[in-house]
Amino acid sequence: MFILQTSSKFLYPQLFTRRNRSIKKQYATIRYLHDKNNEKKIKFYVVNRYILYLKDYEKHIERRFPNAVGLYRSFMDGTKKFIQDVKLYYSIVRSLNKKVKSLPDLTRKELELFDQMPRDMLKLTPILFFSALPFTNYVIFPLIYFFPKQMLSQHFWTLQQRVDFNRSFLHERLMHNKPIFRHLQEQLVRLKGHELYKPWEEVLGKIGSGVQPDVEEIIDCKDLFVNDPYNLNYLRGSHIKHLLHLHNLNTFFWFRRKRLFEKALLLKEMDSAIMREGGIHNLPVEALRTSCYIRGLNPTNMKNEDMINWLNKWIKVSRAIDQDSVSLLLHCPILLGYNEPSNWTLIYAYSRKQIL
Repeated sequence: MFILQTSSKFLYPQLFTRRNRSIKKQYATIRYLHDKNNEKKIKFYVVNRYILYLKDYEKHIERRFPNAVGLYRSFMDGTKKFIQDVKLYYSIVRSLNKKVKSLPDLTRKELELFDQMPRDMLKLTPILFFSALPFTNYVIFPLIYFFPKQMLSQHFWTLQQRVDFNRSFLHERLMHNKPIFRHLQEQLVRLKGHELYKPWEEVLGKIGSGVQPDVEEIIDCKDLFVNDPYNLNYLRGSHIKHLLHLHNLNTFFWFRRKRLFEKALLLKEMDSAIMREGGIHNLPVEALRTSCYIRGLNPTNMKNEDMINWLNKWIKVSRAIDQDSVSLLLHCPILLGYNEPSNWTLIYAYSRKQIL
């Protein structure tokens, strides 16, 4: 048997050579795959360890610099929210310009965004522009950390900051209530002999004595806001300026009365949108508070029922006026909110802080 195998090896040398080559080739392939598998394992191990290191390093940074990390994340999240709102705002503007939609077609949220975004964009565009430049973060981030109210919008604020800053902004607006009320009183003399002189005198007298007039009494005097002396075209410059501050509008000299007129129409459309969407009682709590802030009422510590009742009064006036008497709606923060306890609490609280 051994003789036959040996002889066959010598008789057929090519057959044995091919077999040895095949075995060597299979062994080389197996070894290559084994080495490659080990290489993958090593790469996977290195990458995995690197990721774990980064996670640990991130936690280390958070422990060492929690405020800086929190500020950075808030800034990035706020930027994303701001960009989303900018896109929605320009979508609304484009629809309005192309006559695809009109103001009555917009929802309450869209109308509020349409009202607020120009101010936010004016404030944030320079900040976002300079933050994108090299090395400016060393200046920008400390500034927005120490002055978030002045340099950022609500997209970047925490929940507590929103409450605090909204109250602060409303306080600044409410400080113009008294000058506007004084202007209303000064023009009363010019109405002597007018059929609405006595009813209007009673309305102003109630407000001046700390009593809130009835909504019906205010609506009955709306014709005084159609012509002289309370129509927008007849108001004195200082009166106009205080109204601009009260409604959170810029006070640039050009087109001031037009801005107030457009603001009044926008407020009226917001009121209509609320009623289209089910009424005030269907608004979420946060939307209730926002609606009060927009219209000049401090909702802090107010019950939902009180906010709803006040907004119902506002909307009752809003539905009773037209474009000729929109000046009345601009004065509703005084006519309906001058003697509201929450407003006086806010005014007194901030005045006391300034004194102390």
